Amino acid sequence: MRRALLAVPLLALAACSGTAEEPLLERPAGAEAPALVVPAAAGAAAYDGVDDPALDVALSEPVEDSVYPRIGDPGVDALHYDLDLAWDPDAEVLTGQQVLLLRSTEDDDELQLDLSPELRVGSVTVDGEEADFRHEGKDLVVVADVEADERYELALDFEGTPLPVPAPTTRGDFATNGWTTMPDGSTWTMQEPHGAYTWYAVNDHPSDKALYDIAVTVPEPFTGVANGELVDTTEADGLRTTTWHLAEPAASYLMTIATGDYVLTEDDSASGVPIQYWVPRERQRLARTLAPTPEGLAWLEEILGPYPFDTLGILLVDSESGMETQTMITLGMTDYATSPAVVVHELAHHWWGDDVTPADWRDVWMNEGMAMYLQGMWEVEHEDYTLEQLMDYWASFEDEERAAAGPPADYDPATFGESNIYYGPALMWHELRRDLGDELFFELVRAWPAEHQNSTSSYDELTAWWSERSGRDLAGFFDDWLLGAVTPARG
Repeated sequence: MRRALLAVPLLALAACSGTAEEPLLERPAGAEAPALVVPAAAGAAAYDGVDDPALDVALSEPVEDSVYPRIGDPGVDALHYDLDLAWDPDAEVLTGQQVLLLRSTEDDDELQLDLSPELRVGSVTVDGEEADFRHEGKDLVVVADVEADERYELALDFEGTPLPVPAPTTRGDFATNGWTTMPDGSTWTMQEPHGAYTWYAVNDHPSDKALYDIAVTVPEPFTGVANGELVDTTEADGLRTTTWHLAEPAASYLMTIATGDYVLTEDDSASGVPIQYWVPRERQRLARTLAPTPEGLAWLEEILGPYPFDTLGILLVDSESGMETQTMITLGMTDYATSPAVVVHELAHHWWGDDVTPADWRDVWMNEGMAMYLQGMWEVEHEDYTLEQLMDYWASFEDEERAAAGPPADYDPATFGESNIYYGPALMWHELRRDLGDELFFELVRAWPAEHQNSTSSYDELTAWWSERSGRDLAGFFDDWLLGAVTPARG
């Protein structure tokens, strides 16, 4: 997830989000200035139309969220987003052209996406034909007769000054999600559980994973950084365009984009994964703090198996936390956020959270519990306390956190991303490890993402799988830990 929640004497929580102290920027007086010209759409050419079998890896079964039902629409199954974006840091205007290849999951006379009202839509086409639309609040509704399981190409253009949106949390380290603009015109995004719709039209729900091609045009010396592989960089007339290709489907909350004066440092892992560190020029020495990344990745590969994606990057932004954005981790420029412990936490999510993603926000514990436990295991190998001491310490305040925010899989919707989804599930995994023994436990920890690549999963699916594969009925065990009002007895 996002940022660090609280600093505790033994270990601070690695979470994933933006800083509460940064005020929302007002719409600039110069916003009416002409925006940068967006380059011609290019990413969609990677696929041979909506029926290309290469898109099948992005087929999803979207659901209506049980915690935040107003975000996302289960009628749309996004397959591929082609985004051509231009950012004018002086006028603070984002201009975009977008092509979305999608599957309709039902017969209907309209398609609905999430898009901030700050972004004004110019035109929309469906399969090349002009389509009527209405943009009410964050809901972009396109009039189109669609049939269940048929595929369509939806194209639109938009322009505006993106603003972040309120986050459903009482945490003190972040209050907003989405596109964040800094005083110097540089930008960054973190958007869990939602907020991607502040910068493009999207089915903003984790159950709908999609492929991406993103081109970002900014004035030099700025550079646009996004997820996936950097496949092209062009410079002309004082503008720099970077083109990024994400080869595996991702949930919208796992997307990232940043613009600024960045310096690139390249590295690689022992297993051959190419690694990039994108650091603001004025802080480029921070790239040295990321040098332990290959070591952390190798440690995780020993436990979880080969890294599930082709590339890895770390993007530093003006935040105070970290987010497991897929293949391009977004970290704040603080000592804690750039520490090896947080890097290991966010890397662990690439198996538990990115490769296999919860289909509903009730199950964010799937991501955070395992990443927190693995982070704890890594910490004790580098500190002077034992894993049992760390578990005892976490247990000393877990019941209080559970009482404040609710059980990990039945939390108060206003308390997203708080301690209850981290420490309780981490303790749960430790108890299960003691019960099953190391050999079987780690066999299953490794097998779960390996057998569910590029997918989403639910509470019932994961808990039933662990029961079946362990040969034990674990339904009551999981229910007690994840749905119980009090922390179960340990040992």
